[in-house]
Amino acid sequence: MACNASKTSLLRSIAKRGYSTCPRPAGDVSSINVKVLENKLVVASAEATVPVTRVSLVLGAGSRNEAYDTQGASHLLRLAGGLSTQNSSAFAIARNIQQVGGTLSTWGDREVVGYTVTTTTDNAEVGLRYLQDLLQPAFKPWELTDNAKTLLNQLDAVSKEQRVVELVHKAAFRKGLGNSIYSPRFQLGKLSSESLLHYVCETFAAGRAAVVGVGIDINTLSGFAQTLQFPNGGAKPESPNWYGGDARKDTAGHQTVVAVAGQGGAASNHKEALAFAILEQAVGAGAATKRGNSAGLFGDAIANAGGSAAVKAINASYTDAGLFGFVVSADSKNAGKAVDFLVRALKSGAVSDKDVARGKALLKARVISQYSSDSGLIKEVGRQAALTRNVLEADALLAAIDGISQSEVQAAAKKVGSSKLAVGAIGNLANVPYASDLA
Repeated sequence: MACNASKTSLLRSIAKRGYSTCPRPAGDVSSINVKVLENKLVVASAEATVPVTRVSLVLGAGSRNEAYDTQGASHLLRLAGGLSTQNSSAFAIARNIQQVGGTLSTWGDREVVGYTVTTTTDNAEVGLRYLQDLLQPAFKPWELTDNAKTLLNQLDAVSKEQRVVELVHKAAFRKGLGNSIYSPRFQLGKLSSESLLHYVCETFAAGRAAVVGVGIDINTLSGFAQTLQFPNGGAKPESPNWYGGDARKDTAGHQTVVAVAGQGGAASNHKEALAFAILEQAVGAGAATKRGNSAGLFGDAIANAGGSAAVKAINASYTDAGLFGFVVSADSKNAGKAVDFLVRALKSGAVSDKDVARGKALLKARVISQYSSDSGLIKEVGRQAALTRNVLEADALLAAIDGISQSEVQAAAKKVGSSKLAVGAIGNLANVPYASDLA
C-alpha cells in the first residue's frame, strides 16, 4: 500500500527554515499546542524555531500489556523500529532517512513504546513517510532471527541497578506493571511473527496513542496524523493490584544491590503524582556532585549506617498506580544494615519545610531542563499526551509544583511508609532482609 503521507499537500507546507534560521536561545521553553482528533488520537506540537524537526509516534504498547506467553513483545517492538514494515524494507528505511541526514530511534517503558524520527526541517516529509510505515510492521522471521544477537547484547548490557528495579516491580505487581521492559531470556526466539502481529493489533489503538513534534506546526502535524491508519486495538490493560513481597536473584561476588518500594502516586491523580515527584527529590534522588553524598533522609540514613553505599530514590508514576522507594548498592557485609536504616527513613514520613523547599527547587530545575531540550521535550510531551491525553506547558507545571503543600508531600510519605513493602535484590544476598522482616 502506498504511503498517504507523500500525497498530502499539508506536508509540503512545512516552512523551509533550514540551518540559516537562528534557533531558540538555550533554556527557552516552547509553547505547546494540543489537538484531539475524531478518532481520539492526541496531537501535540512545540512550535519552536529550530533547524531540526523531531516527530514521535507514541503507542500504548508497553510491557504492562503483555500476557505471560507474550513477555518480551514490547522489547521486540523497540527493536523492530529498524526492521522491515509491510510497505518498506529495512534497507529502504535506513538508506532514505540517512540520505537526508536523519535518524530513527525507539524508546519505551511499561506503558508506551515510542518511535522518533529526527531530520532537518526541510526534509521532515521524508521522516514522516517512514514514521507512518511503522504502524504496519512485518516481523519477517529471518529478520527476527538475524537480530537475536542484538537482543541478547541488549540484555547483557542491562546494569544490576536496572535489573533490581525490574525485580521490585515484579514483587510489587506480579503481572501487568510487574512485567519487565526487557525480554526474559527464556523468551528469546520464542515469539513468532504471528504472536507479535497479534500484539500489535491489540495495542496499536488511536485512543491510546499520540503524535507529538518539536519544530513543526500543529496544522501540519495534525494533517499527518489524520493519514495514519491504526488497527482496532484491544481493551485497556487491567487495573493493577499491589501485592508486595520479594523477588531475589543470588549471584556470585561481594556486591549487593537492593530496591525497596511501597505504593506511590498514579499519574491520573496529578496532585499526588507531583507530591511524590517532590518527595523523590527531597529524600535524595542522587548525589548532586560526582562522588558526592545524597542529600535528604536517604543520605542521612546511609551516613548513620556507616560503611560505603550508594543510594538513590526511585519514583515510578503510571496511569493508575505508582511505586516509590530506593535503590542501594553496597558491599554484601554492609548491605543489610544499609537497607535497615533506609527503610526506617522511608517509613518515618519525616519531611521538613527545608526538605520540601529543596525538593521543589530540584524538581523545577529538572522540568525546565526537560522542556528546554528538544530531545527531552519530545519524550516528556509524548508520554503526557499518550497517558493523560493532555500536555501541561512548562509554566503551568511549575505553578502546579509550587501549589503542592508540605502536608501533601507528608501525606505521600506516609502512604508509602504505611503500605506493604516490595523488595527486589540481586547479588550476594546473605545479609539482605526479606520484606516480612521489614514490616
